[in-house]
Amino acid sequence: MPPRQSALDLWPASASALAVETDYLILAFTVLTLALTVPVFVAITYFAIRYRDGVEADRSTGNIRSNLIEISWMLIPFVLTLIFFAWGARLFIDSKNPPPDAMVVEAIGRQWMWKFQHPTGQSEINDLHLPIGQPIKLRIISQDVVHALYLPALRMQIAALPDRYTEMWFKADRTGRFHLYCSEYCGTDHSLMEGTLTLMSQGDYQHWLTHAGAQQSAVAAGRAIYNAYGCAACHDAQAQVKAPKLAGLYGREVKLADGRTVTADEGYLRQKILNPNANRLAEGYKPIMPSFAGVIPEDDLGRLIDYLKAYNRTAEGEATR
Repeated sequence: MPPRQSALDLWPASASALAVETDYLILAFTVLTLALTVPVFVAITYFAIRYRDGVEADRSTGNIRSNLIEISWMLIPFVLTLIFFAWGARLFIDSKNPPPDAMVVEAIGRQWMWKFQHPTGQSEINDLHLPIGQPIKLRIISQDVVHALYLPALRMQIAALPDRYTEMWFKADRTGRFHLYCSEYCGTDHSLMEGTLTLMSQGDYQHWLTHAGAQQSAVAAGRAIYNAYGCAACHDAQAQVKAPKLAGLYGREVKLADGRTVTADEGYLRQKILNPNANRLAEGYKPIMPSFAGVIPEDDLGRLIDYLKAYNRTAEGEATR
């Protein structure tokens, strides 16, 4: 069950340095906004009362005009807001550039649940256990409609889109149990699409993995799926069927039947599995591969792609296309 939250908890707890800095940014910008707007409304109220109809007041206009004052009241707020723009832009850029040692966790949104896949192969539903002090990259996709994964304690939110991966990364520094939500209306039970983010020490996380039975690696799980769907019968080096060999294919250039050349990245592999005979038919091959759209679940598809990315040339010889 998600942690209980009091109705008076107006501000969620923060669990990362980024979350704290985000709070400072919001607070500082709020103070600036109040400093710029409150005097205006106070002055409007004062002058409305002081010079209201029927009140004796000196309504004569003076001849004093200062260009310096006119320029200052426009330029100073502009410069101050630029400071916050630069501050927010830096946080945004940092959030889009995960460190190379980030641990990748797969996330799948579907009506109405979240499924998370750890690098060791462990899966969990609506619960996410992660270590602190370790950069984490969440790679997210939706199996049906548009969702949005929201982690209030980390001040992070990202859309989960059908047929397209999105990513976000963070490094938590506080242990505890926190909420996670879907923040994009996605259907009847949208309000029930919630869960718990559990942040723990590195040692506790390893202990949790061991006792949760996460013994099979993602690549090994992908190989099992590769065999289960009969991929080896056509795409292994020893296969008798004339089909592209997949060992070492990931990351290489592929020449298509229409003369184009594309890179065999995650998107290419995904589309070849779901719609193999569309506009990405490899040169020299016939459109005989069946489509797996609606056949292979999204989590199995993710594991299969992970396996193909690790399916190197040394395993079965040089890849051909």
